Amino acid sequence: MRTIQSEQEFEQLKNEEKVIFLFSADWCPDCRVIEPILPEIEEKYNAYVFVYVDRDQFIDICANNDIFGIPSFLAYDHGKELDRFVSKDRKTKEEIENFIEKLA
Repeated sequence: MRTIQSEQEFEQLKNEEKVIFLFSADWCPDCRVIEPILPEIEEKYNAYVFVYVDRDQFIDICANNDIFGIPSFLAYDHGKELDRFVSKDRKTKEEIENFIEKLA
């Protein structure tokens, strides 16, 4: 999974790609639980670019996008927000896949 390095890169990906951002942090136990399933999800839904956003490093991006719980997902298609799966709750593989399936 790609990791953003700047707010400019976030904006560029948001506006130029079909992208799903994962908002997470190293210290988040619920984020660690889903880590092992992410490569499989990325492979299954390869029409999207999956991008990791570190919540602590990019708190302004989180605030500007109303991301107040992690892990959370935010999907865009060339600048248009498709949907969001935002909460502080632990997420299952099935919940993540259902979220992505609804995007199409």
